[in-house]
Amino acid sequence: MLKVDQLSVKRGPKIALDRISLSLEAGKTLAVVGESGAGKSTLIKAILGLVRLHSGEISWMDESVKTYKPALVMQEPRNAFNPTLSLRRSILEPIRAQALSVPEERLASLCEALELPLALLERRPTQVSIGQAQRASIVRALIAAPPLILFDEPLSALDSVNQKRTAKLIADLQQEEGFAALIVTHDLGYALAYSNAIAVLRAGQLEESALPDAFVKNPKTPYGQALRDAAIALGSIEACL
Repeated sequence: MLKVDQLSVKRGPKIALDRISLSLEAGKTLAVVGESGAGKSTLIKAILGLVRLHSGEISWMDESVKTYKPALVMQEPRNAFNPTLSLRRSILEPIRAQALSVPEERLASLCEALELPLALLERRPTQVSIGQAQRASIVRALIAAPPLILFDEPLSALDSVNQKRTAKLIADLQQEEGFAALIVTHDLGYALAYSNAIAVLRAGQLEESALPDAFVKNPKTPYGQALRDAAIALGSIEACL
């Protein structure tokens, strides 16, 4: 289980995250939603150990994140890869750096599940579409079968068709692989459709947390209600649930 306990992060004199507590069970999905500047990406960086904690603790299966690093799928897929390397080499580089061995069948199986032709792995990031690059980044995150994957706005760089398809592919793979997923997103419809729990951040604070159905029916805070009402107005909740 991922446990974030009373986490606070400062940026200079400003509090970026203020006493945030969250938990994520193995194999489940937690969606963290909120507007830009809410602290979503700072939370991801804190879990990855990329920012200094002012206070609080973060652990996975009672192991400090200082010694365990989850896999990450970034918002901008092409920027996640070395532009001078083929996608195949970028995918396998972290495995080789850890002196691990991954069968070719594993790579082929993930590419098939994500509808990514193996031949595209010989190309560089700029030689494939954004959607294909994002699927390749998901392959890289999954290649070593990590128990926890962090998704930082995984759909925002994609067009609407690729958003829906990629969301479904991630969900199908999670069911097959059994990894836990923490997704930070501004897309409430996506969060409600594919998560087991919702956490709402605003200005670095946890406004509320709830099961998806409960959040849709009765948000606990005015801010949560405003987010839900905006998603209803845009039609994203009906489209995803």
